[in-house]
Amino acid sequence: MERDSMEFDVLIVGGGPAGLSAAIRLKQLSIEKGQEVSVCLIEKAAEIGSHILSGAVLDPRALNELIPDWKDLEAPLNTPVSEDRVLFLSETDGRQIPNGLVPDCFHNEGNYIVRLGNLAKWLGEQAEALGVEVYPGFAGHSLIIENGAVAGVITGDMGLQKDGTPGHSYQPGMELRAKYTLFAEGCRGHLGKQLEESFKLREGVDPQTYGIGIKELWEIPAGQHVPGLVVHTAGWPMDTETYGGGFCYHLENNLVSVGYVVGLNYTNPYLSPFEEFQRYKTHPEIRKFLEGGKRLAYGARAIAAGGLQSQPKLVFPGGALIGDDAGFLNAARIKGSHAAMKSGMLAAEAAFEALAAGRAQDELSAFPEAFKASWLHAELHKTRNFKPYMKKGLWLGSLLFGIDQKLFGGNVPWTLHNSADHTALKPAAQCTPIQYPKPDGKLSFDRLSSVFLSNTNHEEDEPCHLLLKDASVPVRVNLATYDAPEQRYCPAGVYEIVKADDAEPRLQINAQNCIHCKTCDIKDPTQNITWVTPQGGEGPIYQGM
Repeated sequence: MERDSMEFDVLIVGGGPAGLSAAIRLKQLSIEKGQEVSVCLIEKAAEIGSHILSGAVLDPRALNELIPDWKDLEAPLNTPVSEDRVLFLSETDGRQIPNGLVPDCFHNEGNYIVRLGNLAKWLGEQAEALGVEVYPGFAGHSLIIENGAVAGVITGDMGLQKDGTPGHSYQPGMELRAKYTLFAEGCRGHLGKQLEESFKLREGVDPQTYGIGIKELWEIPAGQHVPGLVVHTAGWPMDTETYGGGFCYHLENNLVSVGYVVGLNYTNPYLSPFEEFQRYKTHPEIRKFLEGGKRLAYGARAIAAGGLQSQPKLVFPGGALIGDDAGFLNAARIKGSHAAMKSGMLAAEAAFEALAAGRAQDELSAFPEAFKASWLHAELHKTRNFKPYMKKGLWLGSLLFGIDQKLFGGNVPWTLHNSADHTALKPAAQCTPIQYPKPDGKLSFDRLSSVFLSNTNHEEDEPCHLLLKDASVPVRVNLATYDAPEQRYCPAGVYEIVKADDAEPRLQINAQNCIHCKTCDIKDPTQNITWVTPQGGEGPIYQGM
């Protein structure tokens, strides 16, 4: 069946802070300069914001630049930060670090605690009001590359059966063509990976390094709620050699976001980020906020944490990578939405300039040049060594980063390097199994009841979107050497080793459970798993996460 085709000046793949900010900026410039620019934005989630998950504490700097009157337009920034607490946890106790000793990057004066999904939805409304064509429920499935340049994307086919053949409701994806295409898929973007390979965008840079962030939204008793309180923790339940930390953010209306981030460079294949998060909530310093409350929502997402030295080349003929597709998150500040927004704005300005000059499908060199001259580059440069320092262990890493920030202001004359997370796992025989407590159903929970709260849905009779390059590897290598770590690093129970009485063990993939965190694509020690987009509109439906 022939595909329909549509053409635009700029196509944006991904409806998060980066993509929406790029779309808004393009239309603003179109109005200011009196030059019409057609802009289309596609988003794989059923609604704008329903795949977005973040802590989140927002630095409003980029928003102030993009939409200065956001308060008058009732942007959902309802909770200014009122207090910062940074704690080092032991198993039974917590010690607060005096604010004077806390590096500036951990201070949140002037920032806001937000539900990022709500902010994305609001940004989508602003984009549509300016004339952006916004299409949720459309997943960018494959690239259109012609004459060595990106010419757009093809959206995913709908109604395919498990074997990949058309079903009774089959609809082919559309060709969306553009003079420039901006990719804003978020961390470990499906098309971003292909672009990095096709255009060799990672030549001469460090591998990206990641964390997995797992989060729940709770409603807690009024007496335990401190509006605007931001709590960050290090230490327990992680051992001192494994990077990890927690957060507890007090929103409005007795709501609390609680979560945990585990660096995906951990070495013990028995470690389970999901179980570590469940343990974390039982600590006295966190329990005191949650006890007696009700868990409302659950989700997880990988985050790119490598810093400037792990950023790929940002541009290629016909487009650019923006937001966490390019690794703009500032891991030391534990925030990236402002960086994603600014990257989208800078790319939009470069694309508009090129269109105004009558150019198309060349490299937007003005984008990386503007980035290097911006406050965003200066900010990321100061904290570029955070993740490499923390790989040296909690105490030494914290000391070195504190010296770097307090004595040198981040302007040390060296840049440390990152290594790929999938190379870090040790064989199971060299590691000690971790015995996790059973969930109590009050503070700690199992995977399946958690996935239920993510409102995840996939058609059962469709091709699996979790692809194995070699179907023998999960048992022959992963199970034999690492005791099948995919059973533990996945926060949604997607991967399961099934051992029937008279049969060889096999890997079962419960793709319907997938919450699109991308951890499997990152952490699989043999890089045998590839995450691709399922049908548009599927996956989790987060309510303001």
